[in-house]
Amino acid sequence: MSNDFPNLEIKLPKIKPGVVKLVVVGVIILILLASSFYQIRPEEIGLILRFGKFVKTTGPGLHMKIPYVETLEKVPVQRQLKKEFGFRTITPGIRTEYRVTPESARESVMLTGDLNVAVVEWIVQYKIKDAYKYKFKIRDVDSTFHYMNEAVVRKVVGDSSVDEVITIGRARIASEAKEELQKLCDLYEIGIEVSQLILQDVNPPDPVQPSFNEVNESLQEKERKINDARAEYNQEIPKAKGEAEQMISASEGYAMERINRAQGDANRFKNIYREYARAPLVTRKRLYLETINQILPKISKKIIFDENLKNLLPLLNLTEEVKK
Repeated sequence: MSNDFPNLEIKLPKIKPGVVKLVVVGVIILILLASSFYQIRPEEIGLILRFGKFVKTTGPGLHMKIPYVETLEKVPVQRQLKKEFGFRTITPGIRTEYRVTPESARESVMLTGDLNVAVVEWIVQYKIKDAYKYKFKIRDVDSTFHYMNEAVVRKVVGDSSVDEVITIGRARIASEAKEELQKLCDLYEIGIEVSQLILQDVNPPDPVQPSFNEVNESLQEKERKINDARAEYNQEIPKAKGEAEQMISASEGYAMERINRAQGDANRFKNIYREYARAPLVTRKRLYLETINQILPKISKKIIFDENLKNLLPLLNLTEEVKK
């Protein structure tokens, strides 16, 4: 069978070797230029390494480096970073979803100072204050910082009772743990500044949760009764003090009145005695008249007669009051 198709010959244009070299050189230059410039965002800082050795830092903006000789490491120094212990956030948002993994559950179980078990969940917020130390002073700085958190919180919780950990001492424990964690970061020079340590949730283990709830209710009832007693104390004590001061003031006034009256009576008696010594008859008659003047108004029935009267009966009226 013969081949009936015609022979087709495609002729490509000839490319000169010089043009190919120019194209290759141009591509290489573009690649070098593209890898020479880099952008640092406002919250970041750049670390330049030359053959793996740190040489300088660069701030936000557009910069240039030697391609394939210098490499770039970006560190978010202005960004607020966070680590979670005892739980993990699955979906952040208005309704944040959390999950407890076996690893996170191991982080949260701790022994308190009075040999009780507590489940402590906490959050650490931090910033990178020294990018060089963060990248080059410690190998695997994230794991080191993670273990630092566990060690510090376990130490502070181990120095406290279970009641302090679960109820009244949470703020103090968080503050002490933050200070201890910052001291460790400075000691190991990992370049981290701890902004805040928050005890997110502290509970007893699930098997003993009902017993702890009863204890907490009893403590709350105790505090309520103490507050009620203090309120009653603050009400009754000032009232009693006021009544006591009033009675003391009344007693002092009464004592002063009796003393003044006694002194006045004594002075009056002395004056009368001096007058009596001068004129006994006149003074005696005056005292008699003054006494009669005080007594007669208090007598309801009065009978007045003359001592020279010989017959007394006709003058008496036994049915009517005798008036003067």
